[in-house]
Amino acid sequence: METTASTTTSLASVTLEVADVEAARHFYTAFGVGAHVHLRPSEAHTTGFRGFTLGLTVSNPATVDGFFNAAVDAGATVLKPATKSLWGYGGVVRAPDGTIWKIATSEKKNTAPDTGRIDEIVLLLGVEAVKTTRQFYTDRGLTVAKSFGSKYVEFAAGPTTPVKLALYKRRALAKDLGVPVDGTGSHRVVLGSTTDSFTDPDGFLWEPAAA
Repeated sequence: METTASTTTSLASVTLEVADVEAARHFYTAFGVGAHVHLRPSEAHTTGFRGFTLGLTVSNPATVDGFFNAAVDAGATVLKPATKSLWGYGGVVRAPDGTIWKIATSEKKNTAPDTGRIDEIVLLLGVEAVKTTRQFYTDRGLTVAKSFGSKYVEFAAGPTTPVKLALYKRRALAKDLGVPVDGTGSHRVVLGSTTDSFTDPDGFLWEPAAA
C-alpha cells in the first residue's frame, strides 16, 4: 500500500479493555501510570497470553523497585521478581486486569534514590513475523526508530502520546515475560489511530483515537 499524507498513522493512545473499569483505574493510579493508559469496559473473552506487554523504562534500580512495589501493593501478581541481569535490573508483574507490565533499567548499581519518574513507556506487540508486520506499519507511515532485523523493531513515538510502539517475536516475548506462549481470544488492548480503523497482521485493533 502506498503511503500518503492522508493515510499516515501514528499511535495516539493506548486503551486497555478491562472487566471492571473502576477497579482498574484504582490500580493504575496506585501503580503510577494512570495518566498514560485509557480504560474501557469489555466482556471479550481471553485465555492465556494476550500477546503484548507494556514496559516502563526508568533511570535506576531504586525507581524500578518503587514502581514494582507499588504495583504489587495495589494487587499485581509477580511473574518475575525484580533482579539484576546481564542487561540491567528489572522485573515483571501482571495487573489484576491481566495486562503484563515489565519495569526495567539499564543500570545495575543502585547508587541513586527512587525518582518516581518514568523515562519511557513501550507497548511491545508479540508478532509472528517481525519483518512482515514492520512493513505493514511503515506502509501506514510509522517511522522506524530502532531495528534488529527479524527480532525487534521500535517505532518513533507519536506526537500526542509518550508511548512507543515496538514489535518482538511472540514466542520470544512470552519467554522473556515468563509466561506460556499459548493464548486465544481478544488481545484486550486497542491502539488509538490518528487516522482510520484497521487491524494489523496479528489481530491487534486500531481505532480512531478519541479527542
